[in-house]
Amino acid sequence: MDNVIDIRGISKEFKEFSFDSIDLQIKQGYTTGLIGANGSGKTTLIKLMMNLLQPDEGEISVFGLDYATHEKAIKDRIGFVYDSNIFYESLNLKEISKIIAPSYKQWDRKKYKAYIDQFELPLKKPIKHFSKGMQMKASIAMALSHHAELIIMDEPTAGLDPTFRRELLDIFQEVMVNENRSILFSTHTTSDLERFADYIILIDQGEILISKRMDELQEDYALVKGNSDLLDRDTEAYFLNIEQSQGVFQALTNDKAQVQKVFGDYIVMEKASLDDIMFHMKAAHRRG
Repeated sequence: MDNVIDIRGISKEFKEFSFDSIDLQIKQGYTTGLIGANGSGKTTLIKLMMNLLQPDEGEISVFGLDYATHEKAIKDRIGFVYDSNIFYESLNLKEISKIIAPSYKQWDRKKYKAYIDQFELPLKKPIKHFSKGMQMKASIAMALSHHAELIIMDEPTAGLDPTFRRELLDIFQEVMVNENRSILFSTHTTSDLERFADYIILIDQGEILISKRMDELQEDYALVKGNSDLLDRDTEAYFLNIEQSQGVFQALTNDKAQVQKVFGDYIVMEKASLDDIMFHMKAAHRRG
């Protein structure tokens, strides 16, 4: 099984946007970053993957299984981390684990306790008194404590300070190195993914704009800067999107060799960050 999630011809109509015959694969054994601005459709796509929403058309398989006949078996193998607390706030972690444990065939009490100790979380303190960071650590501990093969995280670092975000990213990296898992990480903070994502999916208004390996993105795209007087109808064709201000331009290209040939030393070409790619691709998509 090469794909842990396989989406074929998914269509779903919403008020803000629609998914129209989307095909998408999430590779097994890798970390995939799902990026896009707030409201782009990331959370909705995850809900479809989790069978919390059903498509109007198309099929979704997880671990090669369909939800119609294997929903319990599929969800038993998924660990989910949401961007806010989804547990009973008046309960503590010990009480919550007793409620959750029977839902999973492979719940590992010793592993759960080990994560609680590693994350320095109090077992007997009501979760309503946890900080956002502590709540996130608690969600991660639960997601990892039933030997889940697929970890799905929806904006797990939203609202966290940079130091704590880095600590969580180190935890995710450790999980990938030490255990054979697949991770789907949804975020609009692209810097979270540049350190450890293998694949990137860019979504905007329900449309998949990019689905590539991270190393391919870094190889294919470049940020170009120069004086605006270099631009005309012909030269603008080499760029996916152009921003101009005070006589200079900044643009995204996926044709580095040709741009270098045409503009030579009159431009500066730099590596495009994920943030650069997301900004320019979104602008180009919305421009039509």
